[in-house]
Amino acid sequence: MQLITGAAGFIGAHLAHQLHAEGASLLLADFVPEPVKARHLVGLANHPFADASAMFVAGAELPALGKHAATLSAVWHLGANSDTTTRDWDHLLHVNIGASQQLWRWCAAQGVPFYYASSAATYGDGAQGFSDRTPPEQLTPLNLYGRSKNDFDAWVLEQVATGAPQPPHWAGFKFFNVYGAREGHKGRMASIIWKAERDIAALDRVQLFASNHPDFADGEQRRDFVYVGDVVDEMRWVANNQPPSTIYNAGTGVASTFLAMIEAYFAARGEAPRIEFVPMPESLANQYQNFTQADMSTIRSAGFARPPVLPAEGVALTLAEMTALGWRHP
Repeated sequence: MQLITGAAGFIGAHLAHQLHAEGASLLLADFVPEPVKARHLVGLANHPFADASAMFVAGAELPALGKHAATLSAVWHLGANSDTTTRDWDHLLHVNIGASQQLWRWCAAQGVPFYYASSAATYGDGAQGFSDRTPPEQLTPLNLYGRSKNDFDAWVLEQVATGAPQPPHWAGFKFFNVYGAREGHKGRMASIIWKAERDIAALDRVQLFASNHPDFADGEQRRDFVYVGDVVDEMRWVANNQPPSTIYNAGTGVASTFLAMIEAYFAARGEAPRIEFVPMPESLANQYQNFTQADMSTIRSAGFARPPVLPAEGVALTLAEMTALGWRHP
């Protein structure tokens, strides 16, 4: 049995459905989901569900895994508060750091492989580049979410460096700008493709932030946009092939513009682009990443050879999946 935390979320649900299709036995953990997230679990009812609020108790040394503990063969820790605008550091300490430490210690004690979600938000403004070999103490995240992920990365590497108990195999994945189906619950944290769907339904055009940086024209801000199928494939390749235990970037290695993403979106719809540039909110201006591009050399040198899905293909796949699930806006 494999544990997936954040199983009703975006990447967790994609991983769960893929493993389910292959006949895997799963323990799905999340906070009891609201309806928009509960639909991500449709088709997975034969797998037990655990309430994360009862599993991860603040101050507890180990998670409460109950009767399933003895049968777990892998832990996929994808649950987190991923709101990049949150100011509640105490909550991030509990959910993003404390719960992760609990699971790490449990996996180390029980000899179970541990795979967890880090984030490209750890890289901040990119001044130190985007190499997964850069020590966490040299990085300056732009928001508390990124700080929480960077702090846990630092803690993991400290455990390894000091010879503290560790899982028999582990990996952290620094997710870049992941997009795909099953994002509807993320609100303002959803990818540009989900935002485009909402904009078309409400405005019949797509709004993009005007640039707040002299080096980037409007719409020319660049991110490493990575299709969700790519990151699931990378995670599973690492688990199946067990390359060196370390932190890996999970991106494409290509920086694509927001305009390219929206042009791919309209092309998939068979329509001419309809784009409006709007001012960036002041609340985002000081923590906005105008450029990200994953250095994929670590995972490539380990043997992961799958070519990335780039926007023209990935956006079309996303819209097709959303249509198949019945989750498109009119």
